[in-house]
Amino acid sequence: MIQFAIIYLIIINLITFAIYGIDKWKARYHRWRVSEATLILLAVIGGALGASIGMEIFRHKTQHWKFKILVPLLLVFWIVIIGYLAWQML
Repeated sequence: MIQFAIIYLIIINLITFAIYGIDKWKARYHRWRVSEATLILLAVIGGALGASIGMEIFRHKTQHWKFKILVPLLLVFWIVIIGYLAWQML
């Protein structure tokens, strides 16, 4: 079970990071964009670390209050959840 959770979190964070990069590329070239709701949802379902890194590396959504507040809060939430679960496993 723990291996599944670790693999899931790695995959969702890689996907989230990639989608933030793709959305930034699309913004530059005036293409169809990924919705803000989708970007936030990816952070909610476990991709908060990928979202945070993507925001910094791609300089994407760093001026939007929803992202400046929600993504760090979701990252803290996931760190607490993972820490709690790891503590329970000991």
